Amino acid sequence: MLTQEAILDALKAVKYPGYSRDIISFGLVKHVAVNGGAVNVRLELTSPNADAARIVKAECENVIRAQPGVTHVFVEMKQPAPTAAAPGAAPGGAFQNQNKVPGIKRIVAVASGKGGVGKSTCSVNLACALNHLGARVGLLDCDIYGPSIPLMMGIHQRPIVNDDEKLVPPSNHGVKLMSMGFLLTDDQPVIWRGPMIQKTIQQFITQVEWGQLDYLLVDLPPGTGDAQLSLCQTVPLDGGVIVTTPQEASLGVVRKGIAMFQKVNVPLLGIVENMSYFITPGGERVEIFGHGGGRAEAERQKIPFLGEVPLFLEIRAGSDKGIPVAVSHPADPQGKPFLQIAEALRQRLG
Repeated sequence: MLTQEAILDALKAVKYPGYSRDIISFGLVKHVAVNGGAVNVRLELTSPNADAARIVKAECENVIRAQPGVTHVFVEMKQPAPTAAAPGAAPGGAFQNQNKVPGIKRIVAVASGKGGVGKSTCSVNLACALNHLGARVGLLDCDIYGPSIPLMMGIHQRPIVNDDEKLVPPSNHGVKLMSMGFLLTDDQPVIWRGPMIQKTIQQFITQVEWGQLDYLLVDLPPGTGDAQLSLCQTVPLDGGVIVTTPQEASLGVVRKGIAMFQKVNVPLLGIVENMSYFITPGGERVEIFGHGGGRAEAERQKIPFLGEVPLFLEIRAGSDKGIPVAVSHPADPQGKPFLQIAEALRQRLG
């Protein structure tokens, strides 16, 4: 039987012209009605671009007609007059000042509602895992106050400036890197207000010579503050990944991170449950922080569950030594979960 949910799922295949994100994640689909075999869809664009509207309408009609049981299709398009928006405005109202970054195919934010859940550990290992799978990967550390990516990736050199006056990101383990930690002396604190953080993050995106990347992972600081909003306002994100631990104290704050991404129309790619369990030397499984909370929250929020990462001493030791387990143990139980999550991410992003 033809349903509204089936039509919405079909419309996820329609990308806004020039963007890798679909019209559902941009929040452009405002109404879907199904009456027998007749389907009525209304879209509201914030850009006056008539060519884009024609392309979107035609693709919507095609994917809807391809659904079993559809007999009639009507797609209504609403958009402002050419004088109602600035030229080049992006499709979603929250993204009108965004521009795609040349050479970068996908930008994915890795976030958590609270600190201490292993978000940066997951970020570095996912970046290395994607590289292991053959992708060209960059990793941006947006934790301005407490940058940890240089330590975890085992590199501390200062980036050079090229002839175009852009920073050239250093790389290690096949991943291009940028972090505030590269620009500071040891133990130097960053004592900045919000506008300075916003400007720095914008420069890390636009004034770095990232080159050609399949994925740029962005390691966000915990919470929903200046860094997170600055990133969402600077570039069109292809999605967000939420890292949590199983216990309710972490999951309660995770819901705020999920709500933040939803409010700025960033699609949720899924949840990762870190520190899921521990295997003692004797082979006993111990669920130190509980177990299954991440999967249960993903089901409750109706978003994908990407996988669980057990507690391994090698994961902590690898981060301290600057050699992530996705590099040193990619086929072993310590590193394999990150490769599985990376593969799930790659499939989600297409």
